[in-house]
Amino acid sequence: MSGIVFYATENHDAVVEFYRDRLGMELWLEQPDCTILEHGNLIVGFCDRDRTDDCGIVTFLYPDRAGVDAAHDRLADVAREEPHRNPTYDIYQFFATDPDGRTVECQTFLDDDVELP
Repeated sequence: MSGIVFYATENHDAVVEFYRDRLGMELWLEQPDCTILEHGNLIVGFCDRDRTDDCGIVTFLYPDRAGVDAAHDRLADVAREEPHRNPTYDIYQFFATDPDGRTVECQTFLDDDVELP
């Protein structure tokens, strides 16, 4: 079983470009007013609407700190913070903002026993 998370956006082209060019998502399916992108097992659709859904967090998982650091390099101008260890969840992470104002998180688990899907 799998699923797709959809977001309404007033900035369809800029949002799709951001996720494709800066976060490496690939086109999964193009529909008349929705673009569905994938990154590993993360599938997200952005639909052209007259309003924007900016709630929730789109989280990208990386296999190691180097992957998070590389993502931060690509997103430095929209990053809210430097990558850092979060001891509560035993992760290495940072938050950024997409063109709609939606929160994007890039993280890796520090526990070697956690396997990425």
